[in-house]
Amino acid sequence: MTLLDTPALRRLAEAATPTRPSCACRLQDARAWESITEERWPKALMEQVGTLRDPEAYEPTFEEFHPAGTRYDSPETPISVAHFPYNRCDVYRCSACARLVLRYTEFGGYYIDHRVRVVDAALIAG
Repeated sequence: MTLLDTPALRRLAEAATPTRPSCACRLQDARAWESITEERWPKALMEQVGTLRDPEAYEPTFEEFHPAGTRYDSPETPISVAHFPYNRCDVYRCSACARLVLRYTEFGGYYIDHRVRVVDAALIAG
């Protein structure tokens, strides 16, 4: 899988103009991190186009990037490839609407939580 850096992610995001406001993928409202179960993940529509996970990083940082005081779950939070959770994401594009999304899996003590966020090119930091 292609490792994407900040400029590559920005180029993909700028080129990914959704062709319609809503879609069968139902991901248009995931402007902040949203939990999405495997059953709800629109697998048939999603094409993995890259990853932000550096295979050379044994344990990517858990440090978050909030220069303007945002929070993890805020739609205005910058997308920083070098910071958590972006450094653990794969990048997908919907084949029906061209929407670009980030997806990662949160592993807690007794749970697994798949999360997704729409990529907004204007929020990509760096």
